[in-house]
Amino acid sequence: MDEITQANWDKLRSQDGNQRLEALNSLLTTTDQHVDWAYAVWDDLVASLCHADNHQRAIAAQLLANLAKSDPERRILNDFDALFAVTKDERFVTARHSLQAIWKVGAAGKQQQQLVVERLTGRFRDCVTEKNCTLIRYDIIQGLRKLYDLVQDETVREMALALIATEADSKYRKKYASLWRPGKSA
Repeated sequence: MDEITQANWDKLRSQDGNQRLEALNSLLTTTDQHVDWAYAVWDDLVASLCHADNHQRAIAAQLLANLAKSDPERRILNDFDALFAVTKDERFVTARHSLQAIWKVGAAGKQQQQLVVERLTGRFRDCVTEKNCTLIRYDIIQGLRKLYDLVQDETVREMALALIATEADSKYRKKYASLWRPGKSA
């Protein structure tokens, strides 16, 4: 890990929200590509998924999802339950940040993709009684679209369209379907 990355890593624990956000954004940009230091921070991120501070949980979830592409040992398969639990966090903004990032795990390999699609499918179906169900469902469909755009696997598209078809409210069915119009990417 270079000095700038290490400095950003250290700033993730800052009490200054602006400093923390700037560091997170820099690390998310860095981890958009394969990095060779994923395992140096992996266990810390997994532990932070249960941190008392919701900001730390959100940061950990987003970075862990991004680091899945830098995980040749496929540790994410063992840690996925802990990561996915944050998509149901008591703080909705934390849950939403996690949900919006989790599709990236599916881009790390076929086994990871199947796990993500399976879990997002279940989350789509189970969230019907939750307060923010329509936002959760939108984020899931958008995540599936982003995954599809990257991996071009028709099973992802077919699952997303099947989920959209189960939406009882035509207004939301139309909104979700708009993410899948030809030529549109999420």
